[in-house]
Amino acid sequence: MGLEEQIKNQVMTATLEKFVNWARKSSVWPATFGLACCAIEMICTAANRFDIARFGMEAFRASPRQADLMIVAGTVTRKMVPAVVRIYEQMPEPKWVIAMGACASSGGIFRTYAVVQGIDRYLPVDVYIPGCPPRPEALLYGILKLHEKIKKDPFLTRKYGHIEFPDPPGNAEGMKG
Repeated sequence: MGLEEQIKNQVMTATLEKFVNWARKSSVWPATFGLACCAIEMICTAANRFDIARFGMEAFRASPRQADLMIVAGTVTRKMVPAVVRIYEQMPEPKWVIAMGACASSGGIFRTYAVVQGIDRYLPVDVYIPGCPPRPEALLYGILKLHEKIKKDPFLTRKYGHIEFPDPPGNAEGMKG
């Protein structure tokens, strides 16, 4: 076997966009915002039976500055909204949000003035997970859907705009070579 054959078996070629998105989806660090019974199911997902570690998400972060995924699990009241939005704003870009459960998605059974009827009124939700409470398998399915979304995410385009690169200094047309 020649050198060319060995290189073909050991070297992977891909675009930078695919490589970066693969790295992003393989190391999503969630910041938990467990508020009710959905939080218990989210905790079960991190246990050994469901093993969220195979998705690179075993390190639940207490600090939003170290997380890029917010899992809103449970009922959000109007008084909680400023805190939830502040935590979301402290997360570095790119960032994603999963609304776990009927309460986080649509207010659930609590149709009152004090309960937010869906966190998507205040945060851009990427994945909705239905159920009351949803099973750990449903959260894993939602994470897989988020991975598919991350894989398709354009590298140079963020959620809120395009990255602009400055022009190089000097005049390239005036250069003689």
